This record gives sequence, C-alpha cells and structure tokens, in this order.
Amino acid sequence: MKQTIFSNWNFFRVVRLLAAIAIIVQAYLSKDIVLGIAGVMFGSMAIFNVGCCGVNGCATPIHKNTNTSKEISYEEIK
Repeated sequence: MKQTIFSNWNFFRVVRLLAAIAIIVQAYLSKDIVLGIAGVMFGSMAIFNVGCCGVNGCATPIHKNTNTSKEISYEEIK
C-alpha cells in the first residue's frame, strides 16, 4: 500500500491530484457536499493510482512470440 502511494508518480497523476485539491477547495468555499465527495473521490484515485478500470486494468496483455520462424511447406500442383 505504501509503495503504491509513493511510487510511479508521473505528470498526469500530479495533475489529477492538483485538480482534486482544486475541486475540494471549491467545494469548501461554496459549501457543496456533493462536489466535496467528488473531489475526495478524484483525490483518492490520484493518490492510489487507480482509474476507471483499476491499476493497469485497461492495459492489454503483451504476448511474446517465442517461435520467430516457421517452416512453410509448399506443394506443387500440376
């Protein structure tokens, strides 16, 4: 859990956290509870590095082809 929070910080994760902080501040100033809940939700998504599909949920699996060459047999038709 601690490793998830403190590692793999990139530009967009920081942008999401800053946007969440801005949403929470705006919710506090306008006294809007629903906006505050949305800000907390976006902030937790940035802190725990999850998105709509979870951690690497949207990533497609990489299949490595170990068989690089196949012998092709040809048959001559007369």
